[in-house]
Amino acid sequence: MLAATGACGGSALSQQAGFVHMKRMDQIAPSLDEMEELARQTVETLPAAFRDSARQVAIRVADFADDDTLAEMEMEAFELTGLYEGVPLTEKSNWDVPQGPDTVWLFRRPILDEWAERGNITIAELVTHVTIHEFAHHFGWSDDDIAAIDQWWH
Repeated sequence: MLAATGACGGSALSQQAGFVHMKRMDQIAPSLDEMEELARQTVETLPAAFRDSARQVAIRVADFADDDTLAEMEMEAFELTGLYEGVPLTEKSNWDVPQGPDTVWLFRRPILDEWAERGNITIAELVTHVTIHEFAHHFGWSDDDIAAIDQWWH
């Protein structure tokens, strides 16, 4: 099961500084770069069996998905919080010709919108949840597989 396992390593001072920074982000919307850093911290907390593979995936943050993606997914701009773009590990072959790097996309404005609507979670918790959900797709899990074990929505 994919799950965040705790805080990133580092000195006590850097962890405290990160905590203060996280508290500020729970009062002020994080920038694109700050949201990307939260996602990268999430990858570093994955269990070792998943971490090395996850580090090979690009992480990108944009305010919204592009129009072509939204049309393909048949979604509105504020409905899509994240997207895995690539070939899941369970479907890769040594014979595949890479089409580009596997990428996890986070969409800042829909994430911020959900954060504000919920009001009962931190922005770090929501970014972690979306990041892990998209990495689960990288590891070959379907939305149904994720929903079966994801306590987030229960």
